[in-house]
Amino acid sequence: MPSILRLFSARCSKLTLPVLLALSAALMAPAVQAQQLQTKFGCSLTRDEDGEKVIYGDTGEFKLDGDKIEALRWESAQYRPTHGFECSIDTGDGLQAELQEDGRTDNWRITLKDPVAARHQRGYDSFNHGMNCSIRLRRDGDKLHVIPSCPALCGSRVNFTELSVDLKTGDCSYPG
Repeated sequence: MPSILRLFSARCSKLTLPVLLALSAALMAPAVQAQQLQTKFGCSLTRDEDGEKVIYGDTGEFKLDGDKIEALRWESAQYRPTHGFECSIDTGDGLQAELQEDGRTDNWRITLKDPVAARHQRGYDSFNHGMNCSIRLRRDGDKLHVIPSCPALCGSRVNFTELSVDLKTGDCSYPG
């Protein structure tokens, strides 16, 4: 009988050790979980700028899973009494996302893989705004701050409008 117990305990220890090591490694490893963002928004604002009525209007959707873009579209318009300006971006423009976590907030940086192709696809050849396009998304609690620097996907307008989105309601607001 003692030989059976020795055989059983030897087999258990051989099986138990790898299992225990795997479990302890899994428990000690930092939790790696991709951050997600999902929101739809729509907002508008009328301001008086230098005695002229200006209307801002933005609609969009951001759906990100870590650095994977599942859906992204944003129309940003600015209307004056005699003319309007628009910028737009969507997943068809060849986008890429980079997730940056700092422990307190989640930050994404959206850029174009090929700014020249995206700009030509939209027909913006006659306006020379450059090829830069970076949209920073900074989540701070229930607020998402959208900070654009993307003249490449604007027609006669210089840039998208900076805004903040309430992630619970989808309402958005403009700074200033």
